[in-house]
Amino acid sequence: MGRTRTPTAAGIVLDTGALIALERGDKRMIALLQRALAQGRDFRVPAGVVGQAWRNGRLQVTLGRFLRSEEVEIVPLDEQLARACGELCGAASVPDVIDASVVILARVRQDLIVTSDPGDLRRLDPAAQIIAL
Repeated sequence: MGRTRTPTAAGIVLDTGALIALERGDKRMIALLQRALAQGRDFRVPAGVVGQAWRNGRLQVTLGRFLRSEEVEIVPLDEQLARACGELCGAASVPDVIDASVVILARVRQDLIVTSDPGDLRRLDPAAQIIAL
């Protein structure tokens, strides 16, 4: 960490399940993160996803360290993204605005999505590039 990075590949958007898997020390998730870093990929996490996964900063040391790393961008849910999420939820008849933020962020940035629940995200975007945990 501490070095300036120039990403050389599409990024990866992480959903809540991916953050929980990381916090639990899931070997598959850790290997995926290591491969992504070796490929020069950066990570994006919608701010709402952080809210869904964050429960106790004193105990979530691994997750906190990951979220603070220079390879991770926490993307705020601003008014423009919020409206786009609402429209996507309305069009897909899906209520989860946070899932919609994952899908929209990945779509806009042409990123991959890492999720533990690919079915929910595919309802929002059947063409999304998803890596299922």
